[in-house]
Amino acid sequence: MTDSIERIKKYVRAANYLTAAQIYLQDNVLGARPLVFTDIKPRLLGHWGTSPGINFIYANLNWLIKKHGQEMLFVLGPGHGFPALQANLFLEGTLEKFYPEAKLTEAGIAYIAKNFSWPYGFPSHSNPGTPGVILEGGELGYSLSTASGAVLDNPDLIAVCLVGDGEAETGPTATAWHLHKFIDPAANGVVLPILHLNGYKISGPTVFGRMTNADLKALFTGYGYEPHIVEGEDDSVYGTMMETLEKCRGSIRAIQKSARAGGKLPPGGWRLPMIVLKTPKGWTGIKELHGQKIEGNCLAHQVVATNAKTDREELSAVSDWLKSYKFEELFNEEGGGFCADIKSLVPPPEFRMGMSKHTFGGKAVTPLELPSAEQFSEDAAVPGTIGSSSMRRAGLFLEEVFKLNGKNKNFRLMSPDEAYSNKLDAVFSQTSRAFVLEKMPWDRDLAPDGRVMEMLSEHSLQGLLQGYVLTGRHGVFASYEAFIQIVGSMADQYLKFLKGASEVSWRGAIPSLNYILTSSGWRQEHNGFSHQNPGFIGSLLQKPGCFVKVYFPPDGNSTLTVLKHTLESRNRINVIVAGKTLEPRWLTPALADKEFATGIMTWEFASDKNPDIVFAAAGDYLTKEALAALDIVKREAPEIKARFVNVMELSVLGFGNDECRVPVNLNDYFTESRPVIFNFHGYPQVVKQALFEKGYDERFSVHGYIENGSTTTPFDMQVRNETSRWHLAVEAFGLMAKNGVLGATKAEVLAVKYRAKLAEHTKYIREFGADMPEVENWQWKK
Repeated sequence: MTDSIERIKKYVRAANYLTAAQIYLQDNVLGARPLVFTDIKPRLLGHWGTSPGINFIYANLNWLIKKHGQEMLFVLGPGHGFPALQANLFLEGTLEKFYPEAKLTEAGIAYIAKNFSWPYGFPSHSNPGTPGVILEGGELGYSLSTASGAVLDNPDLIAVCLVGDGEAETGPTATAWHLHKFIDPAANGVVLPILHLNGYKISGPTVFGRMTNADLKALFTGYGYEPHIVEGEDDSVYGTMMETLEKCRGSIRAIQKSARAGGKLPPGGWRLPMIVLKTPKGWTGIKELHGQKIEGNCLAHQVVATNAKTDREELSAVSDWLKSYKFEELFNEEGGGFCADIKSLVPPPEFRMGMSKHTFGGKAVTPLELPSAEQFSEDAAVPGTIGSSSMRRAGLFLEEVFKLNGKNKNFRLMSPDEAYSNKLDAVFSQTSRAFVLEKMPWDRDLAPDGRVMEMLSEHSLQGLLQGYVLTGRHGVFASYEAFIQIVGSMADQYLKFLKGASEVSWRGAIPSLNYILTSSGWRQEHNGFSHQNPGFIGSLLQKPGCFVKVYFPPDGNSTLTVLKHTLESRNRINVIVAGKTLEPRWLTPALADKEFATGIMTWEFASDKNPDIVFAAAGDYLTKEALAALDIVKREAPEIKARFVNVMELSVLGFGNDECRVPVNLNDYFTESRPVIFNFHGYPQVVKQALFEKGYDERFSVHGYIENGSTTTPFDMQVRNETSRWHLAVEAFGLMAKNGVLGATKAEVLAVKYRAKLAEHTKYIREFGADMPEVENWQWKK
């Protein structure tokens, strides 16, 4: 072991030097002459404090990998420790495979040093341009859930997840500590969490850093782990870390062996190992500067000696620090580059963490076997026939997806305790909800090998799905619409990753991340105002590029069409917004396919030629109201010619880049000059923005959710937000009178009639607590 310790120490010295060199040096990277101001970069960017701990962990993991031929994935929570990660990717030779100038030479060292945190060089944080990376780690909190998603259905994989003690204070991380209770070691890989306690954030101590060892052990024992504490800053910590990693790997393999042999679940579940590593912030760096403690303090968090380019005292401190690593003992270009001890720790290419086969997409992706949408469609030959809910159709489709892909084990459904509520429970004929704790006799649809991940943490489910998809598998996240907002920022970060990955040639295609948003605000009248929020779709639609598609299938048949296509798609976020209640069928499978192809369609069964007015809608409940309004207009004023246009996918209106959508001329649908009444599922401003940019805003009247809600009746949600059939009809009568199509007197009489209907509605629901029969029993007839 002594020999191995010495080799690891040399490796860590080299990695620490390369890390510091990236932060500070633009020249003289080997210190061949005394350091001068011009050797220092003009802008010092990066984070030193966490980096020595990363280098220490990475070196020890390399030792473990090489000793056992262990397949490992490294997930770095504190992504701001990127110079350390890059130093290790450089040392193991991975970086050169993707950046040919990053050779293990002086020129290669100069290349990574000069280009770190440099315009059009390497970013300051982990990023998609980094081989082996599936998490940027800029926004903290998601490393543990992402690592957990990566090990699902990867039975031989150990994902080592480094969680910083700052990140450990986040809410998403707090819930993610429970995820091992949903991951069966009999069929999946294992996450080995390493909580790195260096004690400080940017300007003060961390909570975990000030907890006693006894409290830390109690906490993580309570979470269901076997915690190991490794601490120190002298040579002894090396031996302790090696012994601990060996013990952890042995424990993981013993648990997997027992689980795979059908061993009995211990009380409280399988107790997997985790490590608490306590090393100083900025370990081995500058100890003091200007009379202030640096190492082991928050002042080591980012760049130490920020004025090294102009201040001689700080330049001298940086120079002495770099010299302390004695890099000349570790690297000699004429002598073959890095010394033999360092080279001996580098695993074979197939076992290098930067070369993990799971992280590159492309060939690692096995396409899903999918049924046809027609297999689960319903007869819609007569438009308006009442059918089953869109979610019931989706549930049957997903049931078949699970069945067809049972052998591949590459599909999962994420749902925060809502698979039953959202009417997707047909899937439980093929699988169960994953649960690796004690099962009671009255529990239903729970099993250790279940493929439905249910946990009341949207953050954890989002992280699981991201880790699962980024390692080449497929999934759907089904949620109440209002509460998907909880992961809005995670979705934004994921889109940034997709955009960055699209600019990297060696990143292969990956399955899309798919959301089903149901239990929408329009039918959350029973749960009230808190459950009514369509804001997620608006946030995603703001993003440029070709990475977002938002679908509003108007019925069950179109939901099936959309679901099939989204599961076939790659490199996107797809959002499907559809209801779960019993609603009309509008489109045959053929018509659903036709509308999907362009994202927009004129519904001929509800349209006249040469219309005077156009009704349009996006969203199932809003489509129904718009058609009911058109029905009223045609019955009351048959002289008015009307057209109905349905929008299934919003990019057709102008969201995203032009190259992302099928080119259509909107005037072919909305005419060149006629007024358009548009009923939209979300906030009106979302659609208004797109229409304004296209110059359509003047003749479009957009209705949508205007933040009026409560516990009320379904139709009252439409009334409160002015999207009801009667609101639309009154507006249409006024527009037609203004354009001379309808007499002013008749228009006013009709407007008074339907305003009275609105008052009658309010009186009725106050008295009877339900919508009027004429509303509940309305059906399209034409």
